[in-house]
Amino acid sequence: MSAYAPSVHAGERDTERDTAHESVLERANALLSAFSPRHRTLSLSGIVMRTGLPKSTAHRTAQQMIKLGWLNYREGQYSLGTRMFEFAGLSPVRTELREAALPFLEDLYEATHATVHLGVMDGLEILYIDKISGHYRVTDLSRVGGRMPLHCTSLGKSILAFSSRDVVGNVMNHGLPRYTGATITSPTLLERELITVAARQVAFDRQESSIDIICAGAPVFGPDQQVVAALSVTSPVGRARLDQIAPHVAAAARGVTKALADSSAGRARQH
Repeated sequence: MSAYAPSVHAGERDTERDTAHESVLERANALLSAFSPRHRTLSLSGIVMRTGLPKSTAHRTAQQMIKLGWLNYREGQYSLGTRMFEFAGLSPVRTELREAALPFLEDLYEATHATVHLGVMDGLEILYIDKISGHYRVTDLSRVGGRMPLHCTSLGKSILAFSSRDVVGNVMNHGLPRYTGATITSPTLLERELITVAARQVAFDRQESSIDIICAGAPVFGPDQQVVAALSVTSPVGRARLDQIAPHVAAAARGVTKALADSSAGRARQH
């Protein structure tokens, strides 16, 4: 280095390095977010269109992610790599909650023969972490790892009814998009709905998120009595009645809540 070149302190180099790492992670996150139930495979031009990244940047980032196993590439199409599923399997919400809930999800399926879901709140959406498909296909949107709105799903309303006012207010402030003619788009009406859900501990989706689909959901509570998840039964209209499904859903949710409490108590005794 020339004697006249300005020196770069270690702290400045660390800052530059951190910024570069953040930029790489942001680009990788953008690429992963480009995939969805309707976009399971994407061409490079599709990634560019859905991320807004320059083509050269998208290509370079995708190549790095292929080497890491985060993406696959075949015949001009990119898809999520197996490493992403390996990571998902290590998530506590995926393992602990799913292990506690699975026996009750299976019982719920046997009682209804309809599609059963387990979901948690992630940001302003429901994240589906388990699903048992029923005899009748309902929707691909509720795939494991998929997301749906909080305000128009039985899972979302089950959780919102027992969330803080700040959380509910945040959902309302971000808007209540209409998905069908039955979607609740009024904050006042949604608040009334959540009061009813809290009282009966069961939430309904009467074709609010998708035409010809009905759902009944119920909240799951952690050992600290805070809502941590919800489970639901989903059926095509005419194949089931919500008043018949609801008791089974509520009983299963109570079972998962007790299982989580028992597991927590067991860990406490071990320590």
